[in-house]
Amino acid sequence: MTSKASIRKYPVYRYRWFERLIAILALLNLCLVIFDLTYTSWRDFYLEALPSLTQLYDPIKGIQPHPETQNYLNKVTELEEQVLQTGLQSTPAASLLSELRFLSQQMIGDNPFDVADKSGTLAKIKNEVRLRTNEQSARDAFNSFWSQAYLTQQGLQSEINFFNSQIRPLIASNYYRDIGRFGNFVNRFWLIDLPFVIIFALDYLARTFYISRRDRSLNWLEAMLRRWYDIFLLLPFWRWLRVIPVTIRLYQADLLNLEPVRSQLNHDFAISFAEEITEMVGIQVIDQMQDGIRQGDLARWLFDPETRKPYVQVNERNEVKVIATRLVNVSVYDVLPQIQPDIEALMHHAIASTLNASPVYQQIQTIPGLNHLPNQLTQKLARDLSQSAYNNLTKALSDPVAAKLTSRLMTNFRDVLEIELQKKHNVQELQSLLIDMLEEIKINYVKSIADSGVEKILEEANQIHYTIHQ
Repeated sequence: MTSKASIRKYPVYRYRWFERLIAILALLNLCLVIFDLTYTSWRDFYLEALPSLTQLYDPIKGIQPHPETQNYLNKVTELEEQVLQTGLQSTPAASLLSELRFLSQQMIGDNPFDVADKSGTLAKIKNEVRLRTNEQSARDAFNSFWSQAYLTQQGLQSEINFFNSQIRPLIASNYYRDIGRFGNFVNRFWLIDLPFVIIFALDYLARTFYISRRDRSLNWLEAMLRRWYDIFLLLPFWRWLRVIPVTIRLYQADLLNLEPVRSQLNHDFAISFAEEITEMVGIQVIDQMQDGIRQGDLARWLFDPETRKPYVQVNERNEVKVIATRLVNVSVYDVLPQIQPDIEALMHHAIASTLNASPVYQQIQTIPGLNHLPNQLTQKLARDLSQSAYNNLTKALSDPVAAKLTSRLMTNFRDVLEIELQKKHNVQELQSLLIDMLEEIKINYVKSIADSGVEKILEEANQIHYTIHQ
């Protein structure tokens, strides 16, 4: 999700109240859009709870009473008036009852509720009349209900009250919608929406123009693309997408706090995305190394220095040589003095093992008074040899001649090693070992990511950010 800082990077209006006014207008427009989109679904509720609202908004949706069902209700009203004037047994009343029976059969057969997608309402009407008359067939139920015998037996007033309270609202909920020239239902919501769109268009042009003037690296078109989400406020279709710019504008105007949602989305997205990216990058790097080894790039780099690309030196020194020299110095001057007793013990054991195999040494040990002499000589010899070797090694590091001889030794060693390593069987074996080693690294690399994931890394990063901002 776009961060709050990036959303406010180009403030357009100096006064916050104007931004909030536009945001509130956008929210009001979105509410009207949602109301328009859900109006037909909720019209029955509005018709019952707020009938004046349906009278006001039905023309916007091209809704008008259905001629067939409206005529049916008018006939019932005529019957009520006629009965009050001449009674239920009169000829005009009988004629109206006959007409209602005919209209009932026609309503069941034609299903005028289908146009408004309210066939379920007709099914409910038929079920209510069947239960009222105790008939199995809906047609028989309506014929029975609109008969002089039934109304006389059950009581005209009670049945008319039943019809007006249970059946009339259901029939009155049916409607007919005008069809436009393109075969779609008429919807004049654009008349309500147009003033809002004009305001949003002017605001959009002003904002993007200001951005293009403020940031010379952007032209007006690029500034418009930067505010891409505002375009949804101008579209006459897919109006439900206006929830995007409305949410952003409310966030910009500090009327809606999206920080918890944004943080959680960033967290979830980072976990899934970072894990996949980390795996892909690691696998790709290792695969490239394996391909380079298979193609002989490593051997050419080691054994054909003239083919190497120019190597960029930092601080005008060869770090590899400096590191190697430093490791040798640390080993000789710091490490060896501390492990010298161990070296003496090892040399003493080696000399003693060699002497024990000598017959002369064994005979000397059998001479009284001299049996401890070989052991003392061995210890002294081991001590002298280790000390001499250490002194010679330290002198060699500081002696120019010895350093030159050591350098020549290492050069000859490297040359001979190169010759041996360039032999085909050695190259193939080393390449195979390196490729297998990298394959193991790749498998264990992905496995470690799958086992531990990047959740811990993200937690550490969040903790660091929290510490920084304290």
